[in-house]
Amino acid sequence: MESPARCPVVHFDHNSPEHSADPAESYRKIRETVKIGWTPAHGGYWVLSDYSSVFDAARDDETFSSARSEYGGEGLSVVIPKTPHHDHIPIELDPPEFRKYRRIVNPVSAPAAVEKMKPTIDRHVAGFIDSVIESGECDLTSVIGVPSIVTVEWLGLDVSEWRRYSNAHFQVLAGIPGTPEHTHAVEVDFPYLAGRIEQTIAERRAAPKDDIISYLVQQEVDGSPMNDHDVFAIVDLLISGGVGTTASLVSNSLVWLSRHKDVRQRLADHPDLLDHAIEEFLRYFSPTQALARTVTHDVEFHGCPMRKGDRVLLSWASANRDTELFDKPDEIDIERWPNRHTAFGIGVHRCAGSHLGRYMSHALISQVLERMPDYEVDYDALQPYPRQGVNTGYQRIPATFTPGRRVLTDYTLQ
Repeated sequence: MESPARCPVVHFDHNSPEHSADPAESYRKIRETVKIGWTPAHGGYWVLSDYSSVFDAARDDETFSSARSEYGGEGLSVVIPKTPHHDHIPIELDPPEFRKYRRIVNPVSAPAAVEKMKPTIDRHVAGFIDSVIESGECDLTSVIGVPSIVTVEWLGLDVSEWRRYSNAHFQVLAGIPGTPEHTHAVEVDFPYLAGRIEQTIAERRAAPKDDIISYLVQQEVDGSPMNDHDVFAIVDLLISGGVGTTASLVSNSLVWLSRHKDVRQRLADHPDLLDHAIEEFLRYFSPTQALARTVTHDVEFHGCPMRKGDRVLLSWASANRDTELFDKPDEIDIERWPNRHTAFGIGVHRCAGSHLGRYMSHALISQVLERMPDYEVDYDALQPYPRQGVNTGYQRIPATFTPGRRVLTDYTLQ
């Protein structure tokens, strides 16, 4: 696709090794020069990097569509390049259709629903830490697997397969295309897991249980029972969000706290600061870095001539470092308040799972600080995500700590 007239062209690819080496700096170069730029990467797309343009685009669903279209190729519409995901509902719908499904998702992720899940989450966190606490060393990402097992169990899927769900989604969003691991995820794991989800949907229609899939198969849209395709699309979205974003946030936060022991000690001494600290970690690390939209009609947006079909990347991460809104945005201030970050998105598509993600992050960080207060990360052996265009984080965090005692006697790690 040719670059639009009167458009600043930028050399940018959020999936490139150069970007992954320092995403914040990569976005800063655009934000502090052109704010909105056109890159020829992946067939061409716009990059929105400042808070104002990201905010305006995210709230204009009539111009910036989340729906699947013929533009940008086949696959998931809200990432660039599109990935071979199944449909995701409701994130790939625009209003008013979007609202029909969001009203179904909201009750199971609302604060009251999360409150009921807290004992289960706390138990899993304790159990995961128990599995390593006596050894005095571990890969902290093994502890950070809690969001994956919680999500799979909550949905009603086979808990013994939580690692397979987690790895498949990680490879598609953060792995390197063409590698054996990525190819296996796309060609083997995703088809297998899709079959397992379809099987569970059929089982719950026949005999409902107390889980989310059972809830979904009993819901109606426009007066008719929701079909299997739509149930599957909601489940797949909940898996994608549940297994990746919280792990991304917590992995980044624990590595940062290891480097900043004074802040770690403050949080250990004053647990009441953790809620605000998590909001600041969300702003600073932006676990979902950016999502995409498609322009629905020719428009001039913030001075840039956009055409119908243009793909647009809304960078939550870059907006969260904009000096127009945040004082000293490249520094973490665990008492920053108010904190109008965009980590959960903006507008109707704001993340429905934000309450659940916040609590899982709180449970993980607080228990690590309590039970592994002196953990030390081996920085030389850290392994960051290979690609950091959608999610950032670490796939390996070797750490040592003073050994401790188990707290559960009846927990078996799946």
